[in-house]
Amino acid sequence: MSAAVATLLRRALGPLRRLPGGPRPAADVPRAGSHGAGLLYPGHIPTSPLQKALLAAGSAGMALYNPYRHDMVAVLGETTGHHTLKVLRDQMRRDPEGAQILQERPRISLSTLDLGKLQSLPEGSLGHEYLRFLHVNRVSPDTRAATRFVDDEELAYVIQRYREVHDMLHTLLGMPTNILGEIVVKWFEAVQTGLPMCILGALFGPIRLSAQSLQVLVSELIPWAVQNGRRAPCVLNLYYERRWDQPLGALREELGITTPPMHVRGMA
Repeated sequence: MSAAVATLLRRALGPLRRLPGGPRPAADVPRAGSHGAGLLYPGHIPTSPLQKALLAAGSAGMALYNPYRHDMVAVLGETTGHHTLKVLRDQMRRDPEGAQILQERPRISLSTLDLGKLQSLPEGSLGHEYLRFLHVNRVSPDTRAATRFVDDEELAYVIQRYREVHDMLHTLLGMPTNILGEIVVKWFEAVQTGLPMCILGALFGPIRLSAQSLQVLVSELIPWAVQNGRRAPCVLNLYYERRWDQPLGALREELGITTPPMHVRGMA
């Protein structure tokens, strides 16, 4: 299965690699401007509806086969979420904090984070606890894929921002990066964003769980994630970089996020 899907993706991506200014890391903030013929932002790969359909089908198969293929999850999100991204963008435009984020285009990466400052913040602050999350789970903000297949530079930033605050959501929800924790976060994101890739991940991710973990997920964690996702305002409207010193507990209270019903670290 994986070989067939990989072949499909290679065939779909083959012609795209020969485009001028083909795929490269989008280190810069996506902005409208001249980035080559038909390119809307650094790293943009223009695609036709047919190519998007092929990429969506192939990446969905690969992501379901191996949920840790974050590159395939990224492609799936970019090729299936155009309408939903516009809804999210409009929500951000209507919110003062969200509108400022769209205007300033902050990025979360090792090159933009002041790790020393985050380390010096009091325990329990958002910045300190986010840094602790990265250390304990051995993850880096630099692992988030750059946007390539979204044919609108503002929407490209919206999905990039969504990816880069994903670890912030883990911190807010108190979820580890094991498969159970990721599924719980996906349920929260599915309710919050409506992105097709989040919905697919929430529905099909549990297939790999043990019977015990599946029972806990269905009976306790999914209802908790859905309830919190519905109650919280749009998490893309939070300018996290300006809230580093805010106590995490106070931020959770502001958003209406409650304590998880159980500790999920070590479960699978």
